Amino acid sequence: MSQRTKVRFIINPTSGTRSRKDVEALIHQHLNQDKYAHDIVYTERAGHAPDLAHEAANQGVAIVVAVGGDGTVNEVARGLLHTETALAILPKGSGNGLARHLGYPMGLDGALRVINKANITTIDSGQINGHPFFTTAGIGFDAYISSVFAGNKKRGLQTYVELVMKEVLNYKHLPVIASINGNTLDTDCFVMAFANAAQYGNNAYIAPNADIQDGLLDVCLVRRLDLIKALNLSYCMLTKQLANADSAEYFQTEHVNVQAEEEMMYHADGDYLGKAQTFDVRMVPQSLRVLVP
Repeated sequence: MSQRTKVRFIINPTSGTRSRKDVEALIHQHLNQDKYAHDIVYTERAGHAPDLAHEAANQGVAIVVAVGGDGTVNEVARGLLHTETALAILPKGSGNGLARHLGYPMGLDGALRVINKANITTIDSGQINGHPFFTTAGIGFDAYISSVFAGNKKRGLQTYVELVMKEVLNYKHLPVIASINGNTLDTDCFVMAFANAAQYGNNAYIAPNADIQDGLLDVCLVRRLDLIKALNLSYCMLTKQLANADSAEYFQTEHVNVQAEEEMMYHADGDYLGKAQTFDVRMVPQSLRVLVP
């Protein structure tokens, strides 16, 4: 009998509504036990998953499965960067940005069938001030919303939209100087999003043309936002269209440097990282192996 492939499941116990027993039962039920030998480990704190993932890669585990939302996926993926171990996802979050971009089914049984087929490809990742991201990073309003959303007990798209509509007209834009493709852009900035993948999550497309394997960041700049522009931008995000030029501008590049007039909030994959005045954002091509449908 041929040796079974090693798989590790890293579960964030606080993500989603299913109990530990439910998830473990689904794994035992749907994972191909003839093909895979698996273990299941649980994160005990924020920042634990990268260690668990890196440990698995060092032990020669072939596939590490992130069971949770975008924050868990980011942590597990960070631990697997530049290794031979592939990331897979069982989506249990409110946004599931990377899982959706890669085409994963949102049901755990469907996602486990993806793992059984073990179709592996390699994708790019990004870095904002040295912090890895896999879907989007951003400065300005979307980072501010990430900081508010993080402290909100209610999750999901409705809560996110309510927060945006409540805060959008109170948030002030700030002057920035951005260096993109050798050009200097002296501009107001309401939000600047750096997209590796097309969407934030929840099928809200900030950069519908983004390709996760082209070695390029898709940069979306919103200079100022009034209610009309906000509605246009929201409509375009939910219908997978590029926003009108007067609402947003798009650039493609490998590297962006941004200098803000005062400190601005920033995020990576929806996780609020704090404030800074200088931002170095760059692509890291072909840096993560992933299982895809």
